[in-house]
Amino acid sequence: MSTNLLNILPHDIEAVPTRQRLPKWLRRPLPQAGMQFTSDVIADLKLETVCESAKCPNRTECWSQQTATFMILGNVCTRPCGFCSVPRGKTEVVQLDEPERVAEAAQRLGLKYVVITSVTRDDMADGGANHFYECVLAVRNRTGARVEVLTPDFKGNRAAIHRVIESRPDVFNHNTETVPRLYDRVRRNAEYQRTLNLLKQVKEEVPQMVTKSGLMLGLGETREELLEVCADLRSVGCDMLTLGQYLQPTLDHLPVERYLPPEEFDEIGDQVRKLGFSMVASGPFVRSSYHAGEMADVITV
Repeated sequence: MSTNLLNILPHDIEAVPTRQRLPKWLRRPLPQAGMQFTSDVIADLKLETVCESAKCPNRTECWSQQTATFMILGNVCTRPCGFCSVPRGKTEVVQLDEPERVAEAAQRLGLKYVVITSVTRDDMADGGANHFYECVLAVRNRTGARVEVLTPDFKGNRAAIHRVIESRPDVFNHNTETVPRLYDRVRRNAEYQRTLNLLKQVKEEVPQMVTKSGLMLGLGETREELLEVCADLRSVGCDMLTLGQYLQPTLDHLPVERYLPPEEFDEIGDQVRKLGFSMVASGPFVRSSYHAGEMADVITV
């Protein structure tokens, strides 16, 4: 079953400064009710969220609904991606009690579907894979919630990927981000084939495990390049796909090459669905973990 989440859009754009004037479809009122509770839980348990660190435009809406995407393994990344505002530099010591704190946050927020992501930790032998494993088990044991992981590529380490698979997440998500031609500028130190290989390995080991990926549009890719990437993702069994507008998080990051109008996202989504994905979400504010539980509810693998 496929659907389009374009009509369920977030509303927080003030945290996305750019040199270009934002088009009218990216300007929306800001919901506030309920946001403080989520903020208090995260602060009390000393957790990181990708919502804050990556300056996600959906944060206000999601936190108002008492949901957030937890970011484990610290708040410092080892890779200098041109699109991401997560700090880069000397990484932090892994906090061994973090899995239990993530689980407690999920319990306090009443989450039935939990998304766990991380910074990239190329400084660790397993890239933090065992920590992912511990977090998934802790959340499931404490809450019984379904869990989606959004992982880095672990530098292609098959044993590390296998360790995350062993935790049996309900959805294994790894983002492609952009087309291969733009990797050197957008996703430095990553490899396109490595991403495909990771998703392929998940399906080879556990065919029934749902796999997912996402791309940002507006970075200079062509429609033909985008469709080729989507076809490649389907060739390795990727089940779910998210397509959203890249928004420049700060003036130090890559500029937006083009803002795609909602109608174009609709058109692209229709084209991509014909490739056979179980679920495609295509819209300006769509992100990997935005309405992730709703996406997972409607797929068939």
